Amino acid sequence: MSTLGIYIQVPFCQTRCTYCNFHTGVVSSDRFAPYADAVCHEIRSHRALYHAAGIDLSQELAHAIVDTVYIGGGTPSLLDPRHLDGMLRAIRDTFTCGLGEVTLEADPETITREKALAWAAAGINRVSFGVQSFVDTELAAAGRMHRRADIYRAVPILREAGIANISFDLIAGLPHQTRESWGQSLAELSALQPTHVSIYLLEVDEGSRLGREVLRGGKRYSAGALPSDDEMAGFYETAATFLADAGYHHYEISNWAKPGCESVHNLKYWRRRPYLGLGAGAHSFSGAQRWANGHDAAAYVKAVNEEQRLPVEEFDIVSSKQALEEELFLGLRQLDGIDWKKLESVYSTELLGKIVSLEAAGLVEREGDLVRLAPGKLSVSNEAFVLLLD
Repeated sequence: MSTLGIYIQVPFCQTRCTYCNFHTGVVSSDRFAPYADAVCHEIRSHRALYHAAGIDLSQELAHAIVDTVYIGGGTPSLLDPRHLDGMLRAIRDTFTCGLGEVTLEADPETITREKALAWAAAGINRVSFGVQSFVDTELAAAGRMHRRADIYRAVPILREAGIANISFDLIAGLPHQTRESWGQSLAELSALQPTHVSIYLLEVDEGSRLGREVLRGGKRYSAGALPSDDEMAGFYETAATFLADAGYHHYEISNWAKPGCESVHNLKYWRRRPYLGLGAGAHSFSGAQRWANGHDAAAYVKAVNEEQRLPVEEFDIVSSKQALEEELFLGLRQLDGIDWKKLESVYSTELLGKIVSLEAAGLVEREGDLVRLAPGKLSVSNEAFVLLLD
């Protein structure tokens, strides 16, 4: 029987980080309960809501076994645990479930012993921590609420509650970051022994306050203290070497895991497996269609709770060309690479010519029918993607 992942979006934060380009907001906690109620209603009534919105799940997908749930944001750890428990109960009541991995995104300063115990009781068995850095000057400049001490306080609380599968996020390229401070963050991460690590390069774009300030040449938000692109690429390469030596398997461009601790849910995205997104701004993929709810949380609550409709703002039937592009882009993000002959057969296209050109340029390497990004090119992978999809 087919499996299905469920993603729940919680678009609320305590504050907005300077680098954040997500559709999240800082709102009164009074809005949390109505939002959680709306998500539960979307879960329980998803078939009717989808049908009214012109989305019809295949019979196979409608009866698939839900094996992963990922509650992200935003900062979903801000919610009262009973809201999280209610969402998970609604999933178990509505879908056929064989939940092996239930992930909650959390910020270190939001962790308490009572919350952790309630999360574990609700079935949450994996926590993805927005650590970002172990250096307080970098955290402060980025607008983060937590400090290094909060990380050290929170991790034992989770483990004592029985949540041992813990992922850490680090950002390479934060203001004031240096080779020495990056090394400190990696060393402290290793000392705490998370089961999974994600390393993200700082994005500079108009979607964040920091990005806009950098693009206009300003100095606010420590915009003048950003590492260079070359330094950021160096941080990434340093992390890759360090994590390999520490026993982590590099399985996706931004992700490393201890053996057997890869993110089962996120692998669905990279392998183009079906998932349903619930909540404001959440995206879904059926295998043939992609759709997304509108980002406005208040409008989402009104639409679902009062108007009995799903506020779908994006809907796209995936063409064969789009599907192939996704297979190439997402496949090459994985360190295992892609089976180019299989893709040629499925999509009736010719890929070898482009692959040979990329190989000659040193961007990819071939091993039989498998093609993967060259080890030294992971930090500049977009160059290969652009040439391959051209």
